[in-house]
Order: sequence, then C-alpha cells, then structure tokens
Amino acid sequence: MALGGGTFITQNRELPGTYINFVSAASANAALSERGIATMPLELDWGISGEVFEVSSEDFRENSMEIFGYDYGHDKMKGLRDLFLNTRILYGYRLNGNGTKASNDYGEAVCSGERGNDLKITIQVNADDESLFDVKTILGIEVVDEQTVSGAGELVSNAYVKWKPEAALAPAAAVPLKGGTNGTVEGGSYQNYLDKIEGYTYNTMGAVLEDEVTKALFVSFAKRMRDEMGVKFQLVLHDYAKADYCGVISVKNETTDGEWSGGSLVYWTTGALAGCEVNRSCQNRIYDGEFTVKADFTQNDLKKAIGTGEFVFHKVGADVRVLKDINTMVTVSDTQGNVFKENQTVRVIDQIGNDMAVLFNTKYLGAVPNDNAGRVSLWSDIVSHHRQLEQIRAIENFSDADVTVQQGADKKSVVVSDAVTVVNAMDKLYMVCTIM
Repeated sequence: MALGGGTFITQNRELPGTYINFVSAASANAALSERGIATMPLELDWGISGEVFEVSSEDFRENSMEIFGYDYGHDKMKGLRDLFLNTRILYGYRLNGNGTKASNDYGEAVCSGERGNDLKITIQVNADDESLFDVKTILGIEVVDEQTVSGAGELVSNAYVKWKPEAALAPAAAVPLKGGTNGTVEGGSYQNYLDKIEGYTYNTMGAVLEDEVTKALFVSFAKRMRDEMGVKFQLVLHDYAKADYCGVISVKNETTDGEWSGGSLVYWTTGALAGCEVNRSCQNRIYDGEFTVKADFTQNDLKKAIGTGEFVFHKVGADVRVLKDINTMVTVSDTQGNVFKENQTVRVIDQIGNDMAVLFNTKYLGAVPNDNAGRVSLWSDIVSHHRQLEQIRAIENFSDADVTVQQGADKKSVVVSDAVTVVNAMDKLYMVCTIM
C-alpha cells in the first residue's frame, strides 16, 4: 500500500504519511537526494513487455542491443541518445509489447516485435569434434551468442532466443526467425504504463504524444500524483501549454527528422530537466542532441511563448538554446505566485518535498515518539537539510527560526511550518554606465 501524501487544507488525513503545502510568501536522513532519473513510455521493436524496466546510462551504452534490439549508434536509438545525454537512470515501459514473437524450427525470439525477424541461426559441425555442433545466434550482422553442443536439448537460452529442445540440429546457414510483429498502441497501453509507474520515484516523466485526449490523461496523472499522493515530478509534453500547471512543461518547437515525431524534443528536454541540479537552471542551455530543430522565431513570437508558458528553443548564432526554463503555469494565485512559473523553483520544492517524505517515512513514521525530544529531532533534520540547500545556493537567507515543529491536532501528528527563499539563476541585466 502506498503511504499517504500530498497537500492538506485541514488536519484530517486518514493515511499515515507526509502532507506538505508549498505556498508563496504573501504578494531516510537529511541528505539531498540525487537527481537524473526519468521515465518514458516507448514504442519499441524489441524489449520487455508489460513491466517497467530500469536502464542506467552505462547499460544503454554497453547493452543497448540486448535491451532495445539495436546497437547504441543505430538511428532507432536517436531519441534515447538525446535522453541519456543528461539522464542517469530511465524507467522505461514498452507500449507495443503485445505483438508476436518471431520463430523458426530451432527457437523462438525472447521478445515480441519486428526486430526478432532480424535474428538468424547458423549451425555448423564443430571443426574438432564432428559429433558436436557450433550454434550461433546472429542479430543483423552481429553474432550475439555462440554455443557448442551435441543436441538442441543442451542449448541454453540467451538474451535473444529461447531454444526448442526437441529440434533436430543439422548444418544450416543463417536460418531466419520469422513472423515477429509489434503490438498496437491504444489508450489502454498508456493507462497500463501509468498504473505500473505509480510506485516509482523519478524527477521527470516524458511522453511523445500527439492526441489531446492522451495528453490530458497524463496531465491528470501528474496533478494527482503531485497534489494528492505527494510524488513530486514534472511532466514533459509537446505542444500542451494549456495545462497551466507548474508540474507540466510544454515544448513548443518541432523537429523535422523523417519518420520521427515532430515532438521528439521531448526526449532531450525530459533528460535535461531530470539531470538539472536543484541549484541550476536549464535557461540558455545549448541543445546538443541529434534532431533538427525548427527554431525560427521573431522577438514577438518568443515574448508570446513566455507569456503562454511554453518551453521554447531559439537560435543564438549557430546554436539552438533554451530561451527560458519555465513550465506551463500562467494563472497565479495568493498561494502560488509568479515564482512557481520557474522550473528552478519547482526543482527546489520538489527536492524538499521528496526528501522530507523519505526522511519522515523511513526514520520517524511509527518509530519516533511524538514528544518534545522527537519533534526537536525532526526539526534538526529539516534544518540540516535546508542548510545543505543553502550551501549549494539553491535557497538563501535561511534561518533556523524559519522551521517550527509542533504537535498536531492529535497525539500522533506533527505540524511543520517552513519558510524558504528560492534562488533563481540570473535572467536579465539592467546596466547604467555613466561616462565621466
């Protein structure tokens, strides 16, 4: 069961957990958790079906063929290469894994999908012992597995082929596996992903989507997770500024790369925002990915994009750069002012929210008495955490007195009052130079 979390209006929550309100000023341990974790639902020609799978940046570089069916440099991996420029860990999910597995007389592909049709089995009589066979599994032109056996029953299934032990081995040159198909992506595919990913922790979720209904589904999920469950992350979509929410980023630009979606900048943006440190901004970052970006905007276009909450790339000389590190929030309120439009602000509050939830749920919940000594201990941990944020210049002017911890409405609850001033990167220079 998930622990309770999210925001509160009165002290009436039923589930144990951490409830934190972040509002604007009027007008495990206390360590900072590491960023760089992203999640994306993906359409793939090969891979695990029906489950969330974890891929590190090292795994992607070294084991891309086994995980995704293509080597690191293949054009099919271009989007993921963009993502992993700044991502440490990806929680991926294959949307179209309900297809057919390729097969032949000797074995069946481990995964469904079209890439299985590129598998071939070569069988040769062993040069040193004619009673043995050398059995090779080939993907594309690369030998990915080789075994020497006396019969099919001795073959050990590898990352690509599950063998048929009853098969009769005989010399054969490159016998292909056939019949592999990708599954279909339907509305239920996205919902299955959202259901599966709900129990994970990550900094950003990216989704390359075109239809408005599915975009709205993802925005609804992000709002529920942030506001009701207390799971702090930002969602990256293409062309969905109408979300008007600090937890959603809308990439304005399109790409022009053949069969790739026009919204493929979502890959790079998801990775860049996930990997951006809590005391940094993505503003003015150079796009160093592989897609061709449409970025021919006038000054008025750029002003309008900022006003409507769009994350836009623009040309500066030969470079394509991020204009402003903002989210889709346009409508402000007494409790969430203009400062919440800045993704650097959201990164700070998300860091606090996630870290405090981990701290309380692992160290205090059900373990530390709610007496003065227990509350002082919690206060001390929160102050220590915030001092670390101040040391790395994510917040400023912090005082121990900005945090208070008191007993709540009942003997088992505590109420924390916390005030922080978020530091944002320099944005504008106004200079007056007097010539004497």
